[in-house]
Amino acid sequence: MALEFAHALIYVVDMDDMIDFYTNVLGFTVTDRDPIAGEGSPEVAFLTSDPNHHHQFAFLQTRKESGASNSLNHLAFRVGSLTDVKATIETLETDGRATKMAPVTHGNAWSIYFTDPEGNGLEVFCDTPFHVAQPQATSWDPNLDEAELTAWTEETFRDNGRFGPIGDFYSSQQELFA
Repeated sequence: MALEFAHALIYVVDMDDMIDFYTNVLGFTVTDRDPIAGEGSPEVAFLTSDPNHHHQFAFLQTRKESGASNSLNHLAFRVGSLTDVKATIETLETDGRATKMAPVTHGNAWSIYFTDPEGNGLEVFCDTPFHVAQPQATSWDPNLDEAELTAWTEETFRDNGRFGPIGDFYSSQQELFA
């Protein structure tokens, strides 16, 4: 049996602000929103960015105050390209509600880490062309173009013991799971 991660439920303080951030900044759509057990009960909202999923997030308005609330560090979203990661950075900067923004590379991914308006950790990343043994983490410059960043990433991580093409790594993973 293979488990596929489907969704996360987040307790929120300000439902409207969180929905606004996730829809207008991160591109999610609200699929349903109502009190969880009828009038007077806490409200729940369901959001997705994938038309094949009813929801990837559910927000339950039961949290008393914003800020770190549990042991979850962050949730991560893969996007298709470095252009998408850079567009996310621009959108977050324009919106101004995300905090703790940090461009980080693990050698195998170019990421932007940040927190949403209530302090929940998020990451938006794309794969690099390389596999790099983990853990690795260093800042990268979002002003570099893709060719410059690829060259810099290779130079920075090529001495890593398991450095190689990401496609080779994914092929070997397919064999392990077969």
